Amino acid sequence: MHQQNILFDLDGTLTDPRLGITRSIQYALAKLGIDEPDLARLEHFIGPPLLQAFMHNYGFDEAKAWEAVNFYRERFRVTGLYENQVYAGVPQLLAALGEQGRTLYIATSKPWEYAREIARHFAFDRHFKVIYGSEFDGTRTNKVELIRHLLDEEGLDPAHTLMIGDRKHDLIGAHSNGLQAIAVGYGFGSPEELQAQAPAFHFATLAEMHQAFVSR
Repeated sequence: MHQQNILFDLDGTLTDPRLGITRSIQYALAKLGIDEPDLARLEHFIGPPLLQAFMHNYGFDEAKAWEAVNFYRERFRVTGLYENQVYAGVPQLLAALGEQGRTLYIATSKPWEYAREIARHFAFDRHFKVIYGSEFDGTRTNKVELIRHLLDEEGLDPAHTLMIGDRKHDLIGAHSNGLQAIAVGYGFGSPEELQAQAPAFHFATLAEMHQAFVSR
């Protein structure tokens, strides 16, 4: 964990977005005539790109999946963004990494406009050099493409860059671009999902990860 550059996933790594995301998924499904009263059944939407998640979980074709994504955004952009909670210990971890002289970035499949507003609203944007995300048309929702874009834009050496995330997409994106990866167990990926991608480090709690960084 010597790397100078640290890339963070957002949902499930820095914040717990379950309420805003699941309520907005529920809203989108209702607009399409699908009733899902149990928000817990929608938590698997947290992490993967939404378009593919709607297609995979509900058998939507691409056109209907885009309709669902647009309904989701109707609610998320005005309400769901703020139904979010920064994980306890995140501000302290980010401050400690900054004090070590590391350069921090966010790499999220969420549209960058949403990601930057969340970071601004919850007052952790100042810790990051740049917040990278996808475009509203779906460009760079894939973590492999997103991380490649970030590395190219910032001129980063993969050997000196580390990715931290809670889902397999984060780890696959890291490994495909030559980065080591940290898997965190307090987010939305199961231990089996994360271990299958052979992360360099796997921390069950944020406190464990913080301690590993400060005691290096």
